[in-house]
Amino acid sequence: MNQVAKKIAKMLLEVGAVRLSPDTPFTWSSGWFSPIYCDNRITLSFPEVRTFIKHELANLIRAQYSGVEAIAGVATAGIPQGALVADLLELPYLYVRAKPKEHGMANLIEGKATENQKVVVIEDLISTGGSSLKVVKALREANMQVQGLVAIFDYGFDLAKLAFEQDQVPFYSLSNYSALLVEAVAHDYISEGDMASLQEWRSQPEEWRKK
Repeated sequence: MNQVAKKIAKMLLEVGAVRLSPDTPFTWSSGWFSPIYCDNRITLSFPEVRTFIKHELANLIRAQYSGVEAIAGVATAGIPQGALVADLLELPYLYVRAKPKEHGMANLIEGKATENQKVVVIEDLISTGGSSLKVVKALREANMQVQGLVAIFDYGFDLAKLAFEQDQVPFYSLSNYSALLVEAVAHDYISEGDMASLQEWRSQPEEWRKK
């Protein structure tokens, strides 16, 4: 487990971007019960955290995607993160909506999508991967070359890994669920006794505490 993953996990816990509640779980829009709620948009309100994430996303892109020519953010939470990184890397920026606008030009992609341009997608959070892969599909249909995707945080679900593999999309995240649990125990956000339930959720999220 690298130091960046641990540091970002600690930051997310400290600013309240991640909340852990194994005894009183959250309910996702999918209907899944979850012991964790993650809203990385909160990091934008903390300059030190925001800046650290921006630089580490840029470093990850430089390390994994040589020749990148544009950055694309995933609406909505990936939009500000993508803009920050594109500015740091001095690259063109665009973002992709969840669905086309219902007025005006009915755009799905906002910004200039240049044919054959090498683009890296920025997401704030990877859960099942569905919304991220819809963005990849839209960019590919615009004849852009999607090199891959980077995210701040990844739950590490097997179904997400499989979905990215099937669509041939390499992806990397700065931090992940495993690093988060280590930091959460180390700094008393949860107890050692909570670990079994939290690990069980990650392996079978759709069945965890199903009513």
